[in-house]
Amino acid sequence: MPTTDYQGSASPLTSFGRSILSIRRDQGHTMEGSHDASSHEMDIEMFQKQVAEQFNELSSAGVDELLSLSWVRNLLDVFICCQEEFRIVLFNNKGCLSKPPMDRLIGEFYERSVKALDVCNAIRDGIEQVRQWEKLLDIVICALDNQKTLGEGQIRRAKKALIDLLIGMLDEKESNAALAHRNRSFGRKSGGGGGGSSKDQKNLGHFRSLSWSVSRSWSASKQLQAMGYNMSAPRANEVMATNGLAMAVYTMSSVLLLVMWALVAAIPCQDRGLQIHFSIPRNYVWATSITSIHERILEESKKKERKNACGLLKEIFQTEKWTQQMNEMLDSLQFPLTEEKEAEVREKVEELKVVFQTLKDGLYPLERQVREVFHRIVRSRTEGLDSLGRGPGSE
Repeated sequence: MPTTDYQGSASPLTSFGRSILSIRRDQGHTMEGSHDASSHEMDIEMFQKQVAEQFNELSSAGVDELLSLSWVRNLLDVFICCQEEFRIVLFNNKGCLSKPPMDRLIGEFYERSVKALDVCNAIRDGIEQVRQWEKLLDIVICALDNQKTLGEGQIRRAKKALIDLLIGMLDEKESNAALAHRNRSFGRKSGGGGGGSSKDQKNLGHFRSLSWSVSRSWSASKQLQAMGYNMSAPRANEVMATNGLAMAVYTMSSVLLLVMWALVAAIPCQDRGLQIHFSIPRNYVWATSITSIHERILEESKKKERKNACGLLKEIFQTEKWTQQMNEMLDSLQFPLTEEKEAEVREKVEELKVVFQTLKDGLYPLERQVREVFHRIVRSRTEGLDSLGRGPGSE
């Protein structure tokens, strides 16, 4: 899988494009001077092949890998790489961007990009929510692990944390909508100040969304539908009129929609819904792999035990399953504990520690990647609009 730097240090379009162009020219572009038509076609073909190769690897993930934290992080890694390659394609063809029908196609793409920013904000909220669940798992481990003997006090403490966690996950399933108790979004530093009094926060519930970055009425389902609205493969005349650039825009639009849809499928967020129109012509080299990922995730969402999940992330499913089992076990305990019962509890705690460690190791890097995706989308859109002479302030 490709690796990327998540410090927000990507070069501007011009300097980044030139550095890559010089490498490509050495490797395969023999003509000096300006890019000719065949070079444009080569760049677009290369871009589509790279999208196909990277999504082939993602689509080949086993049942245990799909929708895991590591898989989602790989998905975002691939998106960032595709985004950078797309920027290079735009750089090589920037003279065409303001001509019809390219001006309309690229404009529609940038509108989808704006909608993707809201999805990123909502996903960031969802990751913070899962982090709160992680903290409750930590309480359970502290209460039940490394104790010489397990008494009623430790069991009560663990039981309270488990109940809080179950209520939180159930609450998210039933509401599937976010309220906020902390003012936190991508453009701000994560200071210690929270929004509202502790009494207000308690009334809102422990497990609602932790950010005001999207409004209370915002819907992930509707946002995805809006992103997919009127998105169709370019017609033959559009491909010819743009020297194939319309195909690159459609490719990146499909990648953007799939990645945002997969994030909504995996992570808790407001009004989750996976019903979008996603139909890609089979003649695109990347169509099979991207369609396969879409179909596999949709299949997973229809499984009986996953239908009402607050998120399809593998670690969320493991957490919920483990919490229910542990809660039932603690309910059945009688004191003083027999050695056999105490051994059962300790065995369950060891299982929990594996899930907990995976969440602890994966959530912060995932959040950084989502943040980086957000900034890359903003930067790419700003550069594109500038090249069209339509900066953000002139829209």
